[in-house]
Amino acid sequence: MKPSSCLHVALPVPLPQLFDYLPPLQGPRPGAGVRVRVPFGKRSLVGVVVATDCISDLPTDRLQRIEETLDDGQPVLDAALLGLLRWCWRYYKRAPGDVVASALPPALRSANGGLPAPPLNYRLTADGRARLAEPAGREKVRHAMLAALENGAAGEEPLRGIGSRWRATLNGLLESGWVESLPAPPNTPSPRAGPELMPEQAAAVDAVAATLGRFQAHLLDGVTGSGKTEVYMCLLERVLAEGGQALVLVPEIGLTPQLLRRFSHRLGLQPAVIHSGLSAGERLAAWEDARSGRAALLVGTRSALFTPMPRLGLMVLDEEHDASFKQQEGFRYSARDVAVKRAAELDIPVVLGSATPSLESLANAEQGRYQWHRLRQRATQAALPSWRVLDLRQQQTVHGLAAPSLEAIESCLQKGEQVMVFLNRRGYAPVLMCSSCGWHADCERCDAHLTWHRRGGRLCCHHCGHQRRAPALCPDCAADALVGAGEGTQQLEEFLERRFDGVPVLRFDRDQIRRKGVMDEQVEQVRRGDPCLLVGTQMLAKGHHFPAVTLVVIVSIDQSMYSADYRALERMGQMIQQVAGRAGRSDRPGEVILQTLHPEHPALGLLLEKGYEDYAAWLLEERRLAGLPPVGFQALLRADAHDRGTVERFLREAAALLPPGESRLFGPVPAIMERVGGRWRMYLVLQAGQRSVLHGQIDAWLPPVRALPSARRVRWSMDIDPQEL
Repeated sequence: MKPSSCLHVALPVPLPQLFDYLPPLQGPRPGAGVRVRVPFGKRSLVGVVVATDCISDLPTDRLQRIEETLDDGQPVLDAALLGLLRWCWRYYKRAPGDVVASALPPALRSANGGLPAPPLNYRLTADGRARLAEPAGREKVRHAMLAALENGAAGEEPLRGIGSRWRATLNGLLESGWVESLPAPPNTPSPRAGPELMPEQAAAVDAVAATLGRFQAHLLDGVTGSGKTEVYMCLLERVLAEGGQALVLVPEIGLTPQLLRRFSHRLGLQPAVIHSGLSAGERLAAWEDARSGRAALLVGTRSALFTPMPRLGLMVLDEEHDASFKQQEGFRYSARDVAVKRAAELDIPVVLGSATPSLESLANAEQGRYQWHRLRQRATQAALPSWRVLDLRQQQTVHGLAAPSLEAIESCLQKGEQVMVFLNRRGYAPVLMCSSCGWHADCERCDAHLTWHRRGGRLCCHHCGHQRRAPALCPDCAADALVGAGEGTQQLEEFLERRFDGVPVLRFDRDQIRRKGVMDEQVEQVRRGDPCLLVGTQMLAKGHHFPAVTLVVIVSIDQSMYSADYRALERMGQMIQQVAGRAGRSDRPGEVILQTLHPEHPALGLLLEKGYEDYAAWLLEERRLAGLPPVGFQALLRADAHDRGTVERFLREAAALLPPGESRLFGPVPAIMERVGGRWRMYLVLQAGQRSVLHGQIDAWLPPVRALPSARRVRWSMDIDPQEL
């Protein structure tokens, strides 16, 4: 006998299906988007109901019942978001439970977590004011908390830190009747007037504003310093003024403090924030503020994309070209592409902003799918920086810097200006080696050298995270001849501190800003405008506005010129332009010095002579000739295991199962770094000229691949629209 009705539940298990359950015997029937606890084998799991009133293929007596409805039956995901997630697991060929779980904050992925209570404000009662008028006596902490509320109702923020047990103190005041609680008012914007817009900015604002209330993807293609952020501000102001919500996505956590300050000052409200650097409680609170509609503006990194927002009227992706918008593990989605899909489903506009747009976005703009708004003038009327290319084959270098670069740095510092030195290698040196016998420190688990971090006396693998203490003597010949080969940001920092004694040297890389608040402190120091040297990795290339920086020195970008990854030249051009764009953003002219061993490389010449737009057009034409994305479409069947032969055998067996079709299959191909973390990595490449052809063939291919016995001996996944090889 078949059940008349069941519920489809997404569970966090790596199986490509939803699971059927009967409703609980007691209590209301859970609706779509509600968290539930269900039996699964010998354990209980927390899942989300994605469909109700469904017909199961299983007979009634084989179906289990939902054990518990969580969150008092409140849906944590709305219908529109559930529809988007359904599209995601079908498009990206991922288990539904993995996709749905990724849309929940970590605190809601277990039965122990739940929706937080609405935020409260606190104010003094008449009895509390009377007590405040009396001497504090021995109750100094309680008296201080009462004093903090003397000027009106406030939330928890000004009360935190009043005494070591501020929460217990507050509860005591509530019980005594000296303080009362009330619902916190909504966070309403009170915007300030912004700068007068340039004609190009005004045209972009008007064009996007004309599409508010309907779907349209916009590409905001503006040179560095052209005022893209002010365009965002004007649009956000309009959406918020009409009672809507807005979502702004940024690629890196490091960009959020700067943006938050600007949003708070310009829009007159404190945005909610979601990123991986927050605690689980902080992320849940921000997520709930957005879900409930209390937060009008949400700023976050990739994962914030799936936050429910009932009045969402505009989405913005800043630095849309950035590879960080593509998830590289587990559910491998592109936040940029999913954002466009979400905007289309909600019938709202989405703005993709960049000084160096991705080839995918440029192709969509050329074909009319995106409205293309070009900003070719800097908002401050400042000129774009001049270029100087140094041929390192004709230069002696000291710690990676040629003599003309050092002279230019000294000249700028003497004039009271700031200098940025870009090197996309953290640590002290890329490798520790013996000058006597040639030994070098390699990672035992990866096809990579161990990076020497001299200050900590550690050898670190930046791919798998393995660390060990650096030896004092050569492990092979016992010679006291260990030296660092090559330069990292730590080495450059130490050298520049010695070379320019008394000038602050600020390092921006993942090691330096690991501690909370360091990034914000250093950015603030730079923004004060005093002479200083900035040394860092690609972290410096993204969205920062440093008006006093007049010189940028790019130590080396050569490794990108001859990479096996066909996207390497695109990323090289984006990196060079983004880093160069930090120079000369105020009234002082800027200069960029590029050090290279290959000044004759045609791609480099085109980029520097013609600019990024012509450079991207050339790359796009190369992709057309080769049938590569974004002209063609790709998917990778990735696999890894501790044994190389096991991986290759699985991929060959999978390749033999590919059904006939128009797609082309290549491989098995080793990953560019074949071994990481002790696991060998290889993949198959499936390529087609049409997206529908590619997906149709994959859908027919995956079931027999899953049934392979060898599939259980490897870790494998499908990567749709891959960004890394």
